[in-house]
Amino acid sequence: MGRWSTPTSRRFEFRSGPNNGPRAERRIALSPGWDSCADRVLRGRRQVAHRGGNRTAWEWSVPLHDATIAILLLGFLAAAIADWREREVTDRLWQVLAVIGAAVGALALGPSGMNALALWLVVSLFVLEHLFAWDEAIEARFPRLPGILEIVAYVGVGGLLAWEGFARGLGPSGLPPEVAAVFVSVLIGRGLFELGLLYGGADAKAFITAGILLPLETTTILAVPSGASAILSIYPFPVTLLMNAALLAVAVPIAIAVRNLRRGEFEFPRGFTGYTVAVAELPERFVWVKDPKIGRPEGEIATSEEDRQLRIRQRDELASRGVSRVWVTPQIPFLLVMAAGALTAVLVGNLVIDLLAGL
Repeated sequence: MGRWSTPTSRRFEFRSGPNNGPRAERRIALSPGWDSCADRVLRGRRQVAHRGGNRTAWEWSVPLHDATIAILLLGFLAAAIADWREREVTDRLWQVLAVIGAAVGALALGPSGMNALALWLVVSLFVLEHLFAWDEAIEARFPRLPGILEIVAYVGVGGLLAWEGFARGLGPSGLPPEVAAVFVSVLIGRGLFELGLLYGGADAKAFITAGILLPLETTTILAVPSGASAILSIYPFPVTLLMNAALLAVAVPIAIAVRNLRRGEFEFPRGFTGYTVAVAELPERFVWVKDPKIGRPEGEIATSEEDRQLRIRQRDELASRGVSRVWVTPQIPFLLVMAAGALTAVLVGNLVIDLLAGL
């Protein structure tokens, strides 16, 4: 909820109508607003580099959809720049992007009827409660209440969507796949953060925000293997974004190893995860000191400035010991990698599944 702090290190605190024509044979009817990968694959169409020609009834919002892609990429670019410079991203960015996504989704699902629109609004509020600090005032008087309300929100929204899917099926007249995809994206983002796989609060917020902006796989600009397209027809877009980012992140340990080899400092295996820096440079480097061992900070580090003050104290302590160089692990600006993952997802789709489909 709102108390997911903004620094990208691990300070992400939770306090808180009938189908007809070519579509009639589809078991899962995607809502008309999104130009989805499934529409192309299941109808035998491959819209890749160009999306001109005659648009069908459910492609009326393609210009708006394309604008949403541009907004997502620009938002992730802004986040990547902030992460690179400060290792901290303001919550306001995710709030603005999520509100835009909620509005675009409402416009896209409007033609599907009031039921689809109402479900979208419910899941949109579910996303937004993770990005706004609504719980701070409540927690001051009732410390346990925000946690209880959060559990109620998860169970209530999940139960409602499950009931809709079971009672009315998956589609515009029942549970829109876009709504289900957004809810799944929140569950995955929260789960990965709690497991420590999305280490920073901003990383998890970025994942969830991508889910409301682009719930499902989108039309790629470049061609993708048909096998991968079939797998990804109703796949949450943020999962593709994160899978691409994870694949691209493989370049990081390789780059660190090359750096160490060129300087003659490579040691296996830590030569893939860290390097040495001068103690005097610690305050200006986004790193964690690994060797020699040094005392851990007391309490939680909530901002980049607090992190810098910690490195200043570590510099002074190490200098007093006569240490001139230390082995460190870099604080990777993962939002930069996620931005690259978003761009490749829009360009070519899911790199991991494409590679597996080609085996």
